[in-house]
Amino acid sequence: MINVRRLGHATLTTPDIDRQIEYYTEVVGLALVERSKDRAFLACKLGLEAIALEPGKGNALSRISFQVDPGRDLDDVARALAKDGVKTERRSGISPGIAKAVVFTDPKGTEVQIFSEYTFARDDGRSAGIMPLKLGHVAYRVDDVQKTVKFYCDVLGFRVSDWRDDTFAFLRCNTDHHTVNFVHDAEPQLHHIAFEVKDWAEIQRAAETLARHDIHLVWGPGRHIIGHNIAIYHRNSDKVRVEFFCEMDLMKDESLGYFDPRPWHQDRPQRPKVWGPETLRNYWGYGSEPVIRGYQTIE
Repeated sequence: MINVRRLGHATLTTPDIDRQIEYYTEVVGLALVERSKDRAFLACKLGLEAIALEPGKGNALSRISFQVDPGRDLDDVARALAKDGVKTERRSGISPGIAKAVVFTDPKGTEVQIFSEYTFARDDGRSAGIMPLKLGHVAYRVDDVQKTVKFYCDVLGFRVSDWRDDTFAFLRCNTDHHTVNFVHDAEPQLHHIAFEVKDWAEIQRAAETLARHDIHLVWGPGRHIIGHNIAIYHRNSDKVRVEFFCEMDLMKDESLGYFDPRPWHQDRPQRPKVWGPETLRNYWGYGSEPVIRGYQTIE
């Protein structure tokens, strides 16, 4: 087990890199840190890389990166993965902030890049768009949720925060309630990416910013019950479903085993659990009716 500590950046394919650069810089509010003919890297204003873009079809995740403990020897990471039967290779020049990584393919076919050392991106001095704190989580549709969850837990060191029946799993690798989500679908594909903003006021500002760019919400504002984050969702021109969220549940001490108490929790204390298919997706009421297919219905 290699014990991933945080989500790095997600690499998305797009038929129009320039158009997506404009969206991620002017609407989302990321900084363009590097641009070549076939690739672009964008970081949040606080220095964490969030999105890489490369040519391909829209709404597709080709790679995802995770950081392990700084200072950890990547050869040790490769040996640990080999013990779990994972074939890896070493690569360099992953991104402007990642010089070296161990690379392999996960059970759903996505290339995973594991790195230990990271160099923060510089502040570009621009104030534009929503300007989130970080890329918070990536959700993916998979045809075998149990197999994918087992790999991420047993090999990469994730912990299960919650299940929605047996079709939707929420996994954490640090204090955040979830860093990756896996939901059952016969056709594996990206479900959504999510950016964390500071607070509820920033959710309102994000909605206004999207509206000024003639981008309309497809769900929200609302408070989820699983994870309890306040969230809004929209789709960009590549049909990528993008979430902005705040106030996600935090497990600040793994030895306690419960999430930091909040006034909106259903259980006291709120521990990881299996939620039933009747679980509402919006605690506030709008769109709160039970949905058998769960979060898959968020268009």
